[in-house]
Amino acid sequence: MALRPEEVTSIIKKELEKYKTRLRVQSIGTVIQVGDDVARIYGLDDVMMGELLKFPGGAMGMALNLEEDSVGAVIFGSGLSDTNIKEGDIVNRTGKIAQVPVGEALVGRVIGTFGKPIDGKGPLATDKFRPLESKAPGVIERQPVKEPLETGIKAIDSMIPIGRGQRELVIADRQTGKTAIAIDTIINQKDKDVHCIYVAIGQKISNIVAVSETLEKHGAMKYTTIVSASSRTSASLQYLAPYSGCAIAEESMYSGKHVLIIYDDLSKHAQAYRQLSLLLRRPPGREAYPGDIFYLHSRLLERAAKLTDQLGGGSMTAIPILETQAGDITSYIPTNVISITDGQIYLENSLFYSGVRPAINVGLSVSRVGGKAQAKAMRQVAAKLRLDLAQYRELAAFTQFGSELDKATQAQLTRGEKMIEILKQSQYDPLPLSKQVMIIYAGTHGFLDSLPLNSIRRFETEFYAYMDENHPDIGKEIDSKRELSDELTGRLNDAVLSFKADFEKRIKV
Repeated sequence: MALRPEEVTSIIKKELEKYKTRLRVQSIGTVIQVGDDVARIYGLDDVMMGELLKFPGGAMGMALNLEEDSVGAVIFGSGLSDTNIKEGDIVNRTGKIAQVPVGEALVGRVIGTFGKPIDGKGPLATDKFRPLESKAPGVIERQPVKEPLETGIKAIDSMIPIGRGQRELVIADRQTGKTAIAIDTIINQKDKDVHCIYVAIGQKISNIVAVSETLEKHGAMKYTTIVSASSRTSASLQYLAPYSGCAIAEESMYSGKHVLIIYDDLSKHAQAYRQLSLLLRRPPGREAYPGDIFYLHSRLLERAAKLTDQLGGGSMTAIPILETQAGDITSYIPTNVISITDGQIYLENSLFYSGVRPAINVGLSVSRVGGKAQAKAMRQVAAKLRLDLAQYRELAAFTQFGSELDKATQAQLTRGEKMIEILKQSQYDPLPLSKQVMIIYAGTHGFLDSLPLNSIRRFETEFYAYMDENHPDIGKEIDSKRELSDELTGRLNDAVLSFKADFEKRIKV
């Protein structure tokens, strides 16, 4: 077959006419140093702070240090891909900042820092994403904290009330019941339309599994999301985990819902950030923490709020947890977080080991929102409680000197002992408002003063059963109206007297 040159020429001309030059400018960098999940990169002059970077082998990282001649980046260690990065490798910009999937699909799931499911229940059915970092609501966008978020724990709901939109710190040494308070609070949100998020930072995997199983057992995983950045994950993932949990919470808050988020714990979060900062050669400050350690926690906790009705009236309540060393709440991170939050619940070693559980030190614990976020019924019965306990503590210290006591002092000591016994509570057993109000009423009005100390717990258990069986209307009315009218107080008074008379006969037998 003979080729005709004019035909070939015309085809080439047509193809050349169709051809258009397209220039694509791509910003790439070169790894000049790598180690300990931190890389120093040459190039990338136009990279954004916090932008995601793509390393060879599919590993991802984030730009954290923008210097004159290089960029310091952290690598998200999540397998073998990050160990294969070496000097001279090419790094690409993504033009994106870190984000996490959000929405209803996350309820009941256990996920990693970037929303990857780790519970074996399949992928997340959501196409919504939110950036990890976002601006906290301003003053105009908020309204005062006024609705209670009940924990179901008598000592907290009566004396250190938490409101929806508040930030209440739980602070104590290790193994004194910090996580137990958080889990009880989550369990108590059952049927209250509150989305709960538990962020585990630097915890052992066995601890995270135990929390998940406990919540599952009590039916709380139906409204809970667990964000896990265990101790085996890299410091960069532990550093970002609370922001990830906060972004998931914000989606619910801005949808007009109520959210409870627990950060367990921010001590390990600060340590992870210190590790990254030192590896990035940032100047160390007090206790080797970087200069922006306060901002690290303030920009996280300030995102908790009670939004105005125009924005849907949603709320995010934050309960950060901090671990102290030898009960020292005056060290660097505790004092920082105490100054950011709206109060703290301080658990004491000596109380814990003497059998007072939850081991709340009423003197050092405070809620800066106070009675504004408390049901009226609880305010009515618990007004004297803190005073009674404070006076008891003072007198108990004074009586150690062995001086003789008058009747009034003995009565105060007796009342204090009984109230401490009342406030003891078993783990994973949060109480509804009505039961808390009824037993605190019995204690503050002196009905328990004549009973032996070792019979108080039995009195409480049998009293609840008696009220459920014989006077269920009283409990229902307290839960629905949330205040004690004169008529309701009279009925409650008669019921307590009736039960106490019967109880005293039985314990004498």
